[in-house]
Amino acid sequence: MGYEHILFEASGGVATITLNRPDTYNSLNLGTLDDLKAAFRAIAKDRGLRAVVITGAGKGFSSGADLMEIQANFTQIDITEALRGGLNQVIAAMRSLEKPIIAAVNGAAAGAGASICLAADYRIASENASFVFAAFIGIGLVPDAGGTALLAHFVGPAKALEMYLFADAKNRVSAADAHALGIANRVVPADELMTETTALATRLAHMPTKAIGMTKRAIYRAAERSLAETLEYEALLQGAAFRTHDFQEGVAAFIEKRDPAFKGE
Repeated sequence: MGYEHILFEASGGVATITLNRPDTYNSLNLGTLDDLKAAFRAIAKDRGLRAVVITGAGKGFSSGADLMEIQANFTQIDITEALRGGLNQVIAAMRSLEKPIIAAVNGAAAGAGASICLAADYRIASENASFVFAAFIGIGLVPDAGGTALLAHFVGPAKALEMYLFADAKNRVSAADAHALGIANRVVPADELMTETTALATRLAHMPTKAIGMTKRAIYRAAERSLAETLEYEALLQGAAFRTHDFQEGVAAFIEKRDPAFKGE
């Protein structure tokens, strides 16, 4: 499948999506969102792809929504419907994909670009990366793309509100601060970002994919449910995991004192 605004590569069970509008710091226009939706649909259907990396071309991860496109079509845009059919579907596809997603944050991630990072399952940030959450309020908008829930999950409601409200030039969350806040899982030198990310994605691609997918589903669901509901849901998922090939292989490898050969089945 051809894409106009992203690059898509598949190797060793890993799909790599690169936002590819470096001249606009990978701003998210409608075409980019359509490409992302199509890419995640393709990954979900391809059993050979068992981990995903998303990153940006050039110096930035993503500057957020394409404001030039919005301004040019201001009178024609129904922003509520645009979100429902675009960004919201991308975020939902990422969270529901039962394969691990790593965001390789190579530079600034602002606004909806930061929300995409938060929607990934793991974030490796270059030491040059930064997160700009106040990009929305700086132009008179509210956070979208799930940001209000996602950021509050990491830092709590009070801190999330602070980070979204104060839109001054200095209000960038550095990679080091993002790590301290739990937003970035790891920070690495810029020239090691893709090497480290690919190594982790390859490792994940050789792990029990169905169990990873169900674990991901359970954790995100638990954040929205009571403990009693979580216990029941875990029991249901465990029943499904118990019947997978990878579980049988994992037990056999443990008993035989060897490394398991997971197939993602």
